[in-house]
Amino acid sequence: MDAFLLQFFIFLVAAAVAVPFAKKLGLGSVLGYLMAGIVIGPFGASLIHDVEAIMHFTEFGVVMMLFLVGLELKPSLLWQLKTSIIGFGGSQVIVTSLIITAIAAAYLPWQQALAIGLILSLSSTAIVLQTLQEKGQMKTEAGQSVFAVLLFQDLAVIPMLAIIPLLATLPSVSLDHHDSGVFDLHALPEYLQFMCTVGAVVLVLAIGKYAGQPMFRIIARTGVREIFVAAALALVIGSSLLMLAVGLSPALGAFLAGVVLADSEFRHELESDIEPFKGLLLGIFFISIGASLNFPLIGENVTLIIGMTVGLIAIKGLVLILIGKVFSISSKERSLFAVALAQGGEFAFVLFQLTKNTGVLPVSIIEPLISAVAISMFLAPLMFVLHDKLTRSTFEEEASQDEDVIQKGDHKVIVAGFGQLGVDIGRFLLSAGIKPVILDYDSNNVAVLRKLGIEVYYGDATRLDLLESAGAADAELLVVTFSNTESAKHLIELAAKHYPQLKIVVNAKDREAAFELMDIGADNIYRETFDSALSIGQSAMMQLGVDPYEAHRLKQIFRKKDMQMMPELYKQRCEEESYISLYKQHHAQLEALMKLGSNEGLAAASKAWAVKNPDH
Repeated sequence: MDAFLLQFFIFLVAAAVAVPFAKKLGLGSVLGYLMAGIVIGPFGASLIHDVEAIMHFTEFGVVMMLFLVGLELKPSLLWQLKTSIIGFGGSQVIVTSLIITAIAAAYLPWQQALAIGLILSLSSTAIVLQTLQEKGQMKTEAGQSVFAVLLFQDLAVIPMLAIIPLLATLPSVSLDHHDSGVFDLHALPEYLQFMCTVGAVVLVLAIGKYAGQPMFRIIARTGVREIFVAAALALVIGSSLLMLAVGLSPALGAFLAGVVLADSEFRHELESDIEPFKGLLLGIFFISIGASLNFPLIGENVTLIIGMTVGLIAIKGLVLILIGKVFSISSKERSLFAVALAQGGEFAFVLFQLTKNTGVLPVSIIEPLISAVAISMFLAPLMFVLHDKLTRSTFEEEASQDEDVIQKGDHKVIVAGFGQLGVDIGRFLLSAGIKPVILDYDSNNVAVLRKLGIEVYYGDATRLDLLESAGAADAELLVVTFSNTESAKHLIELAAKHYPQLKIVVNAKDREAAFELMDIGADNIYRETFDSALSIGQSAMMQLGVDPYEAHRLKQIFRKKDMQMMPELYKQRCEEESYISLYKQHHAQLEALMKLGSNEGLAAASKAWAVKNPDH
């Protein structure tokens, strides 16, 4: 125990020193963790020895990351993404597996070649998502495509775990009871093994759906946050143990639990509670990867291992570029799509261990392959850095010199996000003689708008340094027009913390998004389709012969009543029955009010003109 704590302490100190240094050099936290692992590993300063034991522990960081990924995926959204997941992810895994298998089959039996092809088709979920989130690129076209591929890959691990043992051509390595899970599932008949596996998946879904939410609701009422954290960790660990018990990936259990709870009102609380544990364990997992690089082995087989590493990156990169063209990803986004997924993945360590235990691959083949995968993962953050520099240079060549520097001036308004909604708001302000600082993260959009004579600056408005250079310290108003609610929330919280004098106006895509923004204290919220809906409704009534004034009066009554209803519905949003009852009550009152033709109704309409922030 003392030795384990000492090694864990060394890991933490190495991370605390290496990551700030790497970030200062612009290399990102992942590369900092990997470099720290090399320095303290057995082939560096040799401060740690049992890397494999630490790696087994820190692999739980990958499990928790997939739980958070699941929380972001509402079942309805997962269904909407089915085409991207199957199209992007399925084609990448199948094509990459076939190419690598064909190459390996020239030197090895087809069973071994197929196992290698399947394993090397996977990319690093941990490194890629961590890097994309740090760079704020998850919501880009390439980021969403990368996410679809990674999601398919994570799901593909499950059938791989079932297929790979069937490819055995060598004597299997005996496993002790500890490695076999909670109980030996293989002692059961095959039909019972299948039933147990399906039953475990169903049980995770059922617990998350019918027991998870009531449990968290009860715990939340206690107001004791540490118990909520303990329950969240227990859910992730319990789901993982259940999957391990039936021979499936623990990451699958965590992912399923996250998906089931994605519609829960506790989703954001769960994310904030799990995030620190996930980040810490993932960081130590990356350190253990760096420490696991076997430099003597690499030195003895340097040509072979470097060749395999370069070949792996080249094959996957070319396949990804081809897929990007087939699915019409823009040329700039296509390069990021290819760079992000061209490395090997952390599940390769798990699957190569499985091939050794089940007699699919000999150690003499596994060790060089693991080294090649580890090196490719080490190179992944460097490829991101190189890609950023190349694309930035290209953008600077296409854009004028002043696009990278926000011109100083007496700007009182900052508009963050210049998509369809932001363009109309910006044009309206400019036409009224108000010149805002306009920020947008889509370089193509920036280039087009500048050609139209609109002064737009490229950059991620959720970055504090960019807000500072945009003059947030002296501005009076921040207009947030992001279509993504999470990005909008992040920006609002950042601005409120560092620039409390800023008044903030934000759009919400729907009622649910408005509730999420109200959770963080935003009050000037405008649903982006609400006013259009009322205007269309007014026009529809006029087309049906309703008097224009009467149609306008009804529109104003509806607007005022909806504004009054929103705060009350917000308070009851977590209690489904109360919410539905209150909604029906308000709707009945609204119908009765709009049918009034008396002076009382006209008075209500006239008061509606004076409503502050009417578009809630």
